[in-house]
Amino acid sequence: MQANDRPGGNRIVSIDRMRGFSLLGIFLVNMISFHSPFFYIDPGTWWDGTSSRITYKLIDLFVQASFYPLFAMLFGYGLVILRERTLDKGMPFYPIAFRRLSILLSFGIVHAFLIWSGDILITYAICGFVFLFFIDWGAKRLLFAGLALYIIPNLLLLMMLTLSLLAEPNASFSIYDREAAEQAIEIYQTGSFMEITEQRIKEWDEHHNIPGLLFYLITILPLFLIGAAAAKWRLFENVSSKKQGMASFAVVMAAAGLLLKVIPYLTVRNIVTDYAQDTFGGPLLSVSYALWIALASENRKMDRLFAPLEAAGRLSISHYLFQSVFSTMIFYSYGLGYFGKVSLFEGTMLAIGIYTIQLAASGLWVRRFFYGPVEWLWRSGTYMKKQPLKRGGRI
Repeated sequence: MQANDRPGGNRIVSIDRMRGFSLLGIFLVNMISFHSPFFYIDPGTWWDGTSSRITYKLIDLFVQASFYPLFAMLFGYGLVILRERTLDKGMPFYPIAFRRLSILLSFGIVHAFLIWSGDILITYAICGFVFLFFIDWGAKRLLFAGLALYIIPNLLLLMMLTLSLLAEPNASFSIYDREAAEQAIEIYQTGSFMEITEQRIKEWDEHHNIPGLLFYLITILPLFLIGAAAAKWRLFENVSSKKQGMASFAVVMAAAGLLLKVIPYLTVRNIVTDYAQDTFGGPLLSVSYALWIALASENRKMDRLFAPLEAAGRLSISHYLFQSVFSTMIFYSYGLGYFGKVSLFEGTMLAIGIYTIQLAASGLWVRRFFYGPVEWLWRSGTYMKKQPLKRGGRI
């Protein structure tokens, strides 16, 4: 399903709806580290109270590691669409793509070091630069490479973790650090802006060093390739001709994903089952989410229900950054200073409330403007020309 409602060509509305849906899942997970020292704690035991424990289990099963893969696949899908439309206009693709990724990298640097250390934009930009070496490949080659690059290294890592656990069954493989968690609470709750910035840089460096970058190259980059393969097959265009196959595949992916997701609860929770749950269960579930949205988008009766998601998806980067700015102003010392003071349930309800407001605001925005504010800056920089923003005029 497509809509011809903005300069530069048609939009695939199911893609926008997937992005809008992804914003909620990403926010629910990010909110945990906005209000608590998520990098250093066991979220299954950190909070007291039945409501928070149930909330964590629901997020762990249906959200955690199931929305960033969807966003990553859509990123690869979008870069292929950008390439095709750029070449159709007789424009050089690689200079445009390089500027686009460079601007995204600059957004990410500001976001990571001045707003929130959990930034994903830097990772997307770096993986995007690498992805440009593969973007000319055909769909089958992209899919095979993406699956191989994802499955083989991660299976080997899973086997290594299993062997380590079997060799030393009583050893602690915990990544949690209560002392570091308490220090983070003190800094974010009462520290100066400079102290918070130093903490942000420390946390970012802990997860984005050389081993971290290599990890992203076997988790994020392959998803770009898989998304690109879907784009070259035009998977989300002319869905009506593929309904039966897509519906069957969506059921299989959902069942397989949930089966892997529930393993730590059916067996024992340890580093092996957690890794299998997130690394393999999460992406399978995300594929099912994408397919269900694509299929539902073929039903015109769903348009009114999906309209807010579609609008939010057009402003995805603006909303992602706003979520970080607004949330850190609530929880960091230079705002209200509530870091470490709310339960997981309370934080989740706050995220849902903010997201609901974003949905409503998105509808109002897209009636007047073609792009979100950050998307407009991004597009203008990409094409080195101020783009039309306001409908019916130029700003």
